[in-house]
Amino acid sequence: MADVEKLTRDTIKNGGVLAMLYFDIHAKTKEALQELGTGFINSVIQRGGVVYALGEIEEPVDGGAGKNWSGSISIKVLTKDFVTLGVLCMAHSPFTVEILRPDEIKLQLAEAHELLGTMAATTADYKRYILTKISKPEELAGLEEALRKRGEMGQRILKKGGV
Repeated sequence: MADVEKLTRDTIKNGGVLAMLYFDIHAKTKEALQELGTGFINSVIQRGGVVYALGEIEEPVDGGAGKNWSGSISIKVLTKDFVTLGVLCMAHSPFTVEILRPDEIKLQLAEAHELLGTMAATTADYKRYILTKISKPEELAGLEEALRKRGEMGQRILKKGGV
């Protein structure tokens, strides 16, 4: 355990974050829930920027009368930086996050830009998905035109060296 603590201290000293992430999980059967949870934890462990992660699946609860089984997953994760933790949260939407260490988060401006850019891109993807599912065909044409104009504006800004 001393090796894990040393790795944790060294990573945090270099900008890393140790956190607990909590998730709800649902499936048709107890076995499916456990398999889904195991696969989910494994995907977090293998994500870039994750130094280590340890997940635990709580004992699943039967919803009864043909309803889904439900449970919760807690994952203790050490990330190389706060941006990685932010990206994990954007990608997987935990119902709560508890930062264990450090006591204070400091970001370089480039890290803040990276995190904000990821948040903006993820939000745009969600909005686009939702709008394409609920919009009428004529509304979709307007949305596509607005996106095209936005892309052109972005190209002009990049050519000027604005970002």
